[in-house]
Amino acid sequence: MTKKEIVLQVASDTGIKQVDVKKVLQKSLDCIVAALSRGETVELRNFGIFKARVRRGRTGRNPRTGEKVPVPPKRVAVFKPGLIMKRDVR
Repeated sequence: MTKKEIVLQVASDTGIKQVDVKKVLQKSLDCIVAALSRGETVELRNFGIFKARVRRGRTGRNPRTGEKVPVPPKRVAVFKPGLIMKRDVR
């Protein structure tokens, strides 16, 4: 399902204009991304938790040459589903 499909579904279910739904959805996603970039946790009850984690550095290998290459640590977004999502998605 794409963001556009979500907007269409919410607009048809609620009777709110698609443009307004799109603005609210995009602002919600922007807020989540901003919070994660600040290192905060975003908890949506019964849906799940978004966290920013630091993936530690490691030694990788260049597949073409076989040469060892250092891979630096980086931050990644992690999602842990909530109880209702776990129950319903089975």
